[in-house]
Amino acid sequence: MSRELNEEELQELYAWIDKVPLSRPKRNITRDFSDGVMAAEVAKHFFPKLVDLHNYIPANSTAQKLSNWNLLNRKVFSKMNFHVPEETVKRIVLSAAGVIEPVLSTLREKIDKKLEHTTDNILDLEYFDTRNHEQPHAEIHQTEVAQLRGGDMKKDDKRRQRNCKPEHTVEFYTDMDPTLRIILQEKEQAVMGLQETVEILQMKVSRLEHLVHLKDMRIDELTRHLETYKTKGNPR
Repeated sequence: MSRELNEEELQELYAWIDKVPLSRPKRNITRDFSDGVMAAEVAKHFFPKLVDLHNYIPANSTAQKLSNWNLLNRKVFSKMNFHVPEETVKRIVLSAAGVIEPVLSTLREKIDKKLEHTTDNILDLEYFDTRNHEQPHAEIHQTEVAQLRGGDMKKDDKRRQRNCKPEHTVEFYTDMDPTLRIILQEKEQAVMGLQETVEILQMKVSRLEHLVHLKDMRIDELTRHLETYKTKGNPR
């Protein structure tokens, strides 16, 4: 993380940051990222559920800047197998030149790796689904939802899965013919299953689109490198 980046690597990093929408205009990267807020915004751009931006307060005071970075280390970076050393944090907070760039470069690598790992899990899940046709449909949905949401499902969803029926069934169908009530309950369960399928597919499409975007960015970078090498190798 302390390795100094060469000019080419710096340009790649700046181009990557420019593609991330941030709440403040980028003027001087050393000062812009000193309080940790924009680093939190970068992480949130790629993993919205991982970062609560209201916890990170824009600051000029050293104490608040340190607090923001420490929170990032504990709550966000730790989930990416990433940690900014205390001494490095202090230098970032003091806006020391050349310190934030290697940190952001490492953060970029961790983000790309985590995104690829997430997509691999999705593809593995699709393979599992095609190889387990005998598994009950509801059980497959529960497995997919738990993995894709990281176990962070709403309490109402969990309660519906445990009861295997919509909550309003008892309230509205108590006086109905038992046979008809059972049919309606089965229909409701089928609708819920289809809704979960749509949700899962939407999440998969969103994440795969984002991975494609990252790959396109990488292709653009490699193309620029190739053009640079060609230019250097064929001076006019």
